[in-house]
Amino acid sequence: MAKVLVSDPVDETGIKILSQVARVDVNTGLSEDELIAIIPQYDGLMIRSGTKVTQKVIEAAENLKIIGRAGVGVDNVDVAAATRRGIVVVNSPEGNTVAAAEHALAMMLSLSRHIPDANQSVKANKWDRKSYIGSEVYKKTLGVVGLGKIGSHVAKVSKAMGMKILAYDPFISQERANQLGCILVDLDILFSESDYITLHIPKTKETANLINAQTLAMMKPTVRIINCARGGVIDEDALYKALKEGTVGGAALDVFASEPLGESKLRELGSNVVLTPHLGASTAEAQVNVAIDVAEQIRDVLLGLPARSAVNIPGLSPDVMEKLRPYMRLAETLGNLVGQLAGDRVESLNVKLQGDLADGNSSQPLVVASLKGLLSKALRERVNYVNAAIEAKERGIHLVETRDATIKDYSNSIYLEAVGTKGTHSVTGALLNDGDIRITNVNGFPVNVPPNTYMLFTLHRDVPGIIGKIGSLLGNFNVNIASMQVGRKIVRGDAVMVLSIDDPLPEGVLPEILKVGGVTDAYTVSL
Repeated sequence: MAKVLVSDPVDETGIKILSQVARVDVNTGLSEDELIAIIPQYDGLMIRSGTKVTQKVIEAAENLKIIGRAGVGVDNVDVAAATRRGIVVVNSPEGNTVAAAEHALAMMLSLSRHIPDANQSVKANKWDRKSYIGSEVYKKTLGVVGLGKIGSHVAKVSKAMGMKILAYDPFISQERANQLGCILVDLDILFSESDYITLHIPKTKETANLINAQTLAMMKPTVRIINCARGGVIDEDALYKALKEGTVGGAALDVFASEPLGESKLRELGSNVVLTPHLGASTAEAQVNVAIDVAEQIRDVLLGLPARSAVNIPGLSPDVMEKLRPYMRLAETLGNLVGQLAGDRVESLNVKLQGDLADGNSSQPLVVASLKGLLSKALRERVNYVNAAIEAKERGIHLVETRDATIKDYSNSIYLEAVGTKGTHSVTGALLNDGDIRITNVNGFPVNVPPNTYMLFTLHRDVPGIIGKIGSLLGNFNVNIASMQVGRKIVRGDAVMVLSIDDPLPEGVLPEILKVGGVTDAYTVSL
């Protein structure tokens, strides 16, 4: 039975889901050395922000298949190292969306109305109304940096409160911004014209210290900055100086460059600063949501299924995953089939999306699935959706991606062509309305057969007697035929026969089949 380590506190609901398929050990507060010592025995790892999954941890994780982060950010995971090892890294991009957005809004309003300090004043038996005169957000300009799910929610609610919304996000279309009621602008304009600035971006090389002495100098002296995204996107020393000198109106921070927050000058400041201990996702609802989301993904990967929110699978997002999941299964099956037909050493693979599938869909997940299937016979469990492209590149497999929307034999189909030690072979497959896979073409010959665990393919002349001879030969070796279909282009020309059989073909049968007059080639496939 698989084993999963939960190394940070997560909701019990997630643990119950994991227990369906694995033995679950909850062991929190581990140091790096302690984690390295025990990680080799685990197939899955579920974390929050506390556990640091470093390269050393990943190198020690001999059996690890998946790392699940119950939250949005994966800053505490060495994703590159995990990818090289073929370890899936997943997060929960939507589980705490509302919680994080609401916290950013609460921080903005708390800062505007001096709520934390006023609260402490009343609790100290004071009634000092004059010291806590606030500012309205109504008709003020809010600059939203990052229009992902959280930033978009903040923008929509703020718009409803009567704010003007400026937004910066290089990956968002003007149409999407219009739907949210935002005006897309450059960062310089956002910084200079906003009364409030809220950050909803990951920490990357490009965003590290995005708010710094130079960008702070562009802003209004009354601007208020909110960061409930990631620590390190603000230069905290520069912000402290600006707040101290009064060149910035205020700041509300939930995240910091180093957590927990240690000896920081920010603690010295007064009512113009609100600090919280990384509470963005800390609602009862969000904790349940992210635990369920990530636990389900770990369960699925341990069962051999793709994850819906893998951060290190090219072109894969939850929305794309939901739409393409059945076709990834189709692509993987076809890749497995054509890889075995082409032989041990494949030199090139052509992946063609056909029909409606060729229009407006991301091809990368389907290409990755095809490569996973192609390499699965040789690499078995060592290849997965994460490392399939890397493994193919290291083996010198030339990859070609094409599309043809004009082919409408089936509304959505995938064509694969592989060149290998056994020559050039091609297969086409489609999904029926009920989701069942059909192999619709083999080496240019039309067929309509479901994939089977054990299959036999023959290329022969379409003349009387050959099918009977092969059937009798299999019978003599006690091989039971589950189904049979012949595909041909012209009468008495070349033809392909596809046999689904109940058991592996016994040793020595294939050479006997090749001796049958009119048979030019034969292949066994195990799917």
